[in-house]
Amino acid sequence: MDKVKALASKNAAVIFTKSSCCMCHSIKALFYDLGASPAVHEVDHDADMEWALRRQGCNPAFPAVFIGGKYIGSAKDVISLHADGSLKQKLIDARAIWF
Repeated sequence: MDKVKALASKNAAVIFTKSSCCMCHSIKALFYDLGASPAVHEVDHDADMEWALRRQGCNPAFPAVFIGGKYIGSAKDVISLHADGSLKQKLIDARAIWF
């Protein structure tokens, strides 16, 4: 769990993904479209990381999105934030994008 916290706090925006997850790809594309360059950690071959994410409260585990070191949620949560306009502000506040 410490590894998740350490990785999540190193960058303004962090996404834990699996390469076979279509929602992971969509969330990465959304961040890029908003002008963010998130740190992306593909954990396809790291079962310990998946369990650490689940213990952190990330369910479903992928994608697991962190902004400013705080867990934001999975794809559903990120899309909801984007729909109500608050995702962009969270990225600005965390200095993942500048406007």
